[in-house]
Amino acid sequence: MAITSYPFDAQAITETQFSQMFREFQDSGVVASYEASGFLVSAGTAMAVNVQPGLAFLRGHMVQSTATEPVTIPAASTQVRVDRVILRLDPAVNSIVLAVKQGTAGSTTPPALTQADTGIYEMALAQITVNANVTSITSGDITSTRSITGNRIGSWATVTRPASPRKGQLGYNNNTSSWEFWNGSAWTPLLSSVDWGTLSGTPTVFPPSAHTHKWGDITDRPSSLPPSGHTHDWSQVTGKPTSYVPSAHGHDWDVITGKPGSYPPSSHSHTWASVTSKPTTFPPSGHSHGSYLESGDTISWANGTKRVHADSVSGSGTYYAVWVQGDGTFARNTSSRRFKQNIRDIAIAPDAVLSLRTRVYDRRPKDEGDDYLRDEFGLIAEEVAETLPEIVTYDETGRIDALRYDLLGVALLPVVQDQSARIERLERLVEELTR
Repeated sequence: MAITSYPFDAQAITETQFSQMFREFQDSGVVASYEASGFLVSAGTAMAVNVQPGLAFLRGHMVQSTATEPVTIPAASTQVRVDRVILRLDPAVNSIVLAVKQGTAGSTTPPALTQADTGIYEMALAQITVNANVTSITSGDITSTRSITGNRIGSWATVTRPASPRKGQLGYNNNTSSWEFWNGSAWTPLLSSVDWGTLSGTPTVFPPSAHTHKWGDITDRPSSLPPSGHTHDWSQVTGKPTSYVPSAHGHDWDVITGKPGSYPPSSHSHTWASVTSKPTTFPPSGHSHGSYLESGDTISWANGTKRVHADSVSGSGTYYAVWVQGDGTFARNTSSRRFKQNIRDIAIAPDAVLSLRTRVYDRRPKDEGDDYLRDEFGLIAEEVAETLPEIVTYDETGRIDALRYDLLGVALLPVVQDQSARIERLERLVEELTR
């Protein structure tokens, strides 16, 4: 087996050897950016097309055109065909020239290129659709198929990718606007796309978040709407009389002005049956108790006083949160495992907690004549029941009554844990993308 090395001084170097060497420096193609006009084919006059000036490599040989060159397309036949405008390298005559390869009438497949390793090598510049019986070529009949080169990381269209790429060859595909490489058998995106099906840990359902819709997007809406309870400014009312004869009528207590703040009770009496909230039993009179409540209650006043807010919890003894049961009995709140059974996990959707809406409202007065308690803020039990019924309580008739605000913090734990898990996943993703 002979070993040949070149080029060296006083050594005869063949054209084939130079071609083999130079083609390793540069792929075959037009030396320009993808948007440049080098060797770009455009419509000319009648059946001629124009090829713009340019510079190109063909299998280690270079060709340069310094002026626009007209190339005539063969006359049309009675059936459509697809021709090719090409650059043809012919080592036998030491030239690279512009040429036309005529397609087959009745076929929309362009003619095959000849790309021999040492003989004729052809590189396509454009495909020309020659419609039946036409006498001119328009710009709509021309499809550019130039291969663009200039460095080993190429730029091309899908149809002009390198014909014989080596594994790992990298280039930018102008059709897909993405980088791709040859993996040995196919062109593969450099960055794989991610779709929903490839993600792990995705939820199967999504609770709707608080949102709005435009009226035009709502289907099955009524064509007309009865007016809801509303008011008008007096100045907006037309046709009103100038004076009014008072009719028998009444007024809500809260609309009456100038009423006294309190009333001395008049001499009166009540039947026992009409008295509400009366105790069912009474302690015997003529004695007192120490620090304990009456009627069977077992919660003692803190330190023998009713001033829990003034007492420190830093001393000895045990302190409890106190509950009032539906029948008025006091009970202490316990959390130890020994008071519980059938302990199990509960699935609370974080979005159910996040959908809760903080509201501002006025508290209805306890008794007629009392002032409103204005601008309180909190949650509305009926709204909470729609997404987080676990913290809603009901009265003895089954009506929604109150909220277990102490459990709201427990319900927030899944939200915090879910957000913590999301943050960890995002941090890992960012770390992977920045490597």
